[in-house]
Amino acid sequence: MEIAIISHDGKKADMVQFLNKNKDILLRDSIELIATGTTGGRAEKAGFKVMKMLSGPIGGDAQIAARVAEGKTHMVFFFKDPLASHPHEPDVNMLVRVCDVHNVPLATNEATAQLLLDAIATRV
Repeated sequence: MEIAIISHDGKKADMVQFLNKNKDILLRDSIELIATGTTGGRAEKAGFKVMKMLSGPIGGDAQIAARVAEGKTHMVFFFKDPLASHPHEPDVNMLVRVCDVHNVPLATNEATAQLLLDAIATRV
C-alpha cells in the first residue's frame, strides 16, 4: 500500500512526530511512503524510506495527485496548516479533488490520519 505524506511548513514537525508514533505500522514491508520533497527529507532524517517528489510549491502536490489518479497511491496524509496562506493553494485543492474523484482516503490532520492507520493496521 502506497501512502503519500505531505505537510505545510507549520506542520512538518507534527508529521514527523506522527510518523515516529506509528513507526511499527509504517515500516512494514507492505507500506511504501512517498512524499513531497521537504516533508520526505524530514521523514528520511527520522529513519523512514521515502520516495521523494518535488517540493509541493513547485509541483510535488501535482505529482502525488497524478499517482492517485493512476491508482498507485492508496492513501494521502496531508497535514495542512489552516492558519497560514499558501501560494500553491490551487494545487492543494486539485489534490483534494483528485482524492475525492478516485475515492482515495485523505487525512488533513493527525486525528484523521491516526484513524485511517488504525483501520489498516491489522490488514497490512
